[in-house]
Amino acid sequence: MDRSETAATTPLARAERFVWLTARVLEQHRFAYHFLGGQAGPVETALAAYERDDGGYGYGLEPDLRGPVSQPLPTLHALRVLDGIGRCGGARVERICRFLTEIAGPDGALPALLPTQRDYPAAPWLPVREHPPSELLATGPVVGLLHRNEVWHAWLFRATDFCWAAVESLADGAATHPYEVVAAVSFLDGAPDRPRAEALAERLGQRVRQQELLVLDPDRAAGHPVPDGYAPGEHHFPHDVARTPGSVARRWFTGDEMKRSLDHLTALQDEDGGWPIRWRGWAPGTALEGRPMVTLDALLTLRAYDRLD
Repeated sequence: MDRSETAATTPLARAERFVWLTARVLEQHRFAYHFLGGQAGPVETALAAYERDDGGYGYGLEPDLRGPVSQPLPTLHALRVLDGIGRCGGARVERICRFLTEIAGPDGALPALLPTQRDYPAAPWLPVREHPPSELLATGPVVGLLHRNEVWHAWLFRATDFCWAAVESLADGAATHPYEVVAAVSFLDGAPDRPRAEALAERLGQRVRQQELLVLDPDRAAGHPVPDGYAPGEHHFPHDVARTPGSVARRWFTGDEMKRSLDHLTALQDEDGGWPIRWRGWAPGTALEGRPMVTLDALLTLRAYDRLD
């Protein structure tokens, strides 16, 4: 079977064609690393184009934040890229930790958006505040990822305490939304105190189900409420929080619920081979840049569950 015939029959091959047609250089190298036996070096080289002198990342690495200034969310994305290729350590991550220390609040937590974004375009749902609040949304995934890679830095002690307290609050019933739940799980998946993380995850999962924050039956998604500020149809499913079978969130769902979720994820692949974005498009390039990123996430999740051919 030649490549053209394969492309018509396998989800991975159709996704590969989509990546070569539409993705940025970074996502092309990431795809090659994860699925074609590529090397980590070219991924690092492509990622370096988004790095700032202060150790943070900008230049549209996160498509919904444009401009050259360093921001927490694209810096988190850079850490995820490095984690995915086994390079989350060394001098580069030390520079990142120094940047995070400088922008963290007294409680050690990170804001989602720094006021330096005011002079550059950003998605309208990311308001620029002069004094931005501490956010689990930005802090939880960073802290969990660094712990998982056994990175130690003085700033992490305060940031870890913030995350424990924030997730405890959610487990006790504080108002939340799916993206924040994903951030909480990202922290718990990497937290060094495993018994505490697993016990807290069990409580959080009960709250998530009670509050119906996730769609457990994709066939009934149209009637499921969407949180305030989300786009129409911007739902979250079990696979969004339990991205791997080893996640603490996997225990929140039955085998049938997880199967339906993964079946739904598989079915979302478009005819062009890519997966759609679910959030609002607000600028011409954001969907074009975002879809290859979402496609990589979908492929990695499906592979983690042995759902790729």
